[in-house]
Amino acid sequence: MSSLLPGQSSMTRESVTAFSVDLVPQAPPDSHYGLRAACRADPEPNKIDLVIGAYRDDNGRPWILPAVRKAEKILYDDGDRTNEYLPIRGMPEFTSAAQRLILGPNSIAIQEGLACSVQTISGTGALHLGGLFLSKFLPRPTPPIYISSPTWDNHVRVFGNVSLPIRRYPYYLKSSNSIDFDGMMATLAAATRGSIILLQACAHNHTGLDLSGSQWLVVAQTIRSRGLLPFFDCAYQGFASGSLSQDNRAIRLFVEQGIELIIAQSFAKNLGLYGQRVGCFHFVAAPSPEAHGTVARVASQLALLQRSEISTPPIYGARIASIVLESPQLFADWEEDLRTMSGRIIDMRTALRHELEELKTPGYWNHITEQIGMFSFTGLSEEHVAELKSKWHIYMLADGRVSMAGLNWGNIKRFAHAIDDVVRRLQA
Repeated sequence: MSSLLPGQSSMTRESVTAFSVDLVPQAPPDSHYGLRAACRADPEPNKIDLVIGAYRDDNGRPWILPAVRKAEKILYDDGDRTNEYLPIRGMPEFTSAAQRLILGPNSIAIQEGLACSVQTISGTGALHLGGLFLSKFLPRPTPPIYISSPTWDNHVRVFGNVSLPIRRYPYYLKSSNSIDFDGMMATLAAATRGSIILLQACAHNHTGLDLSGSQWLVVAQTIRSRGLLPFFDCAYQGFASGSLSQDNRAIRLFVEQGIELIIAQSFAKNLGLYGQRVGCFHFVAAPSPEAHGTVARVASQLALLQRSEISTPPIYGARIASIVLESPQLFADWEEDLRTMSGRIIDMRTALRHELEELKTPGYWNHITEQIGMFSFTGLSEEHVAELKSKWHIYMLADGRVSMAGLNWGNIKRFAHAIDDVVRRLQA
């Protein structure tokens, strides 16, 4: 028998929920994916999407790397493969190959057994696993993690979610579109002992500005003398310069300096395995009589955390990566693919700067070619960006960051003319 009163429907009854608006407020939309959705919905045929960091070829299409296609063919033809669970720490062939890639095949850390590795859900999963480990095992009160300003916005979310106190160090000087190295070093020099310093190994996301070799040495020496813990995020090895050994030089330097460190490594960009979510987390101990025991204990706790988070990592993408990393011929093919991707983006940087200088667009545009990797911090204001979207149907982040991979020979002139237009009009 119904308990509803006459004229009352089940939809008008007062509902009871454990998740009231006070407890679960509406979350704001993600700025990156919200812009991308708006761009996709825009019917303008000449729109330009410069938001999401994913490589596109000169026709604006996603590109499956030829080395990856060959690896997939090998995997497909393997009649012995199964879909059984991986070990908790991941596929051993993959994690050891990833370790050699990030540390260098002749690294003392590998030779002396000073490193342990865990397969993760891409670079974001590695950041999360590392943050969770630090939050759980560092002494109380938990030391802060210092993150560059600006940075990839998900850094703040990931470490905030595991309750690490977040601090910022200066990184970018808007007035000159350059690195604020003095401000960065002043902050690191004042950081309390045991603080974590998040460093991007190459192709800095947000700015595209990387430290020089001499600057990295100063950072390493300061971190060692101050007793700080470096946490490297490496999402673009080989993708930035086209050279795998060039793009991991900062990490190799820190290892050579005998500094304990942790690394989040992603294969989304450099292998084009965006949706396969292939990553690795590495811990490297400083040389000491206790180092092997430290590595063993850290590895055991990382495995326990992994077990409670995802049980075991996914297998397909790790198989592809492992085939490429372990085959000398496919590895050489992959290096050529990396040069293709990085070279095209360098060409776009050169062309954009040339077009702006040909147009005599107000301002200086040399920073576009001085930056490296997928992203460029253009120096455009939020007002410029809004005009580019409303008048020219060009989509980019409000702070002026663009994904250079979204540019090609078919839209580069339009983008340059659009910048010239909004800069002149808003300057007047």
